Amino acid sequence: MFLVPNAVVRFFHRMASPPHFYVFTECVMPWLIVIFALLSAAGLYGGLYLAPADYQQGDSYRIIYIHVPSAWMSLFIYVAMAITAAIGLIWRIKLAEIIAISSAPIGASFTFIALVTGSLWGKPMWGTWWVWDARLTSELILLFLYLGVIGLYGAIDDKRVASKAIAILALVGVVNIPIIHYSVEWWNTLHQGPTVTKMDKPSIHVSMLIPLLFMALSFKFYYLIALLQRVRIELLRRERNSQWVKTMLLESK
Repeated sequence: MFLVPNAVVRFFHRMASPPHFYVFTECVMPWLIVIFALLSAAGLYGGLYLAPADYQQGDSYRIIYIHVPSAWMSLFIYVAMAITAAIGLIWRIKLAEIIAISSAPIGASFTFIALVTGSLWGKPMWGTWWVWDARLTSELILLFLYLGVIGLYGAIDDKRVASKAIAILALVGVVNIPIIHYSVEWWNTLHQGPTVTKMDKPSIHVSMLIPLLFMALSFKFYYLIALLQRVRIELLRRERNSQWVKTMLLESK
């Protein structure tokens, strides 16, 4: 009965090895790209063409198929960044450190998209591009946290030391995540309350919900694709003097 746990442990132990990780990502990358393309096509077709217009907002609500998944990803990636940064800080696993810093620019991009699309959506709904709403303000702080991680990592030459510094910053910033998520419930805000994650049932019609879930999944696969690409580049940069990199370059010639 211990075969499955042992197999899982061995798998993650192998993935912590840079050469094995590099080869593994090279194999799975085409599959991730295909899945991402299919999910994106299904989500966009369902959201922009099949889903009916909203009875109050008309077709302007369709921006949710970019805005909402981007907002979800901004939180998801920050938590992933903080966890991997903590793993790198505690167990000094180089690959975890690289995953953490590689996640930061992707998370910052999703956060920026969420803020911009939120403003575009808010203009016709609220009559203004921006309000200092609790959800919007805490999301803006999240963007600054991502930028702080990126800037701090770039400012320190020793990347192992830099990884420790960004781990501390990332872990401190985790306190902002529940504030973003629950802000619409804790305070009286203009931002729309939860519609998909309600405990009883979503207050969004299934014809609108299914494309939204497709887009949310496609954004997660995009994150994996972008993350693996950035990790591979950073891994080669750090390991450029290692024997496995030299061997791989010789075999590719």
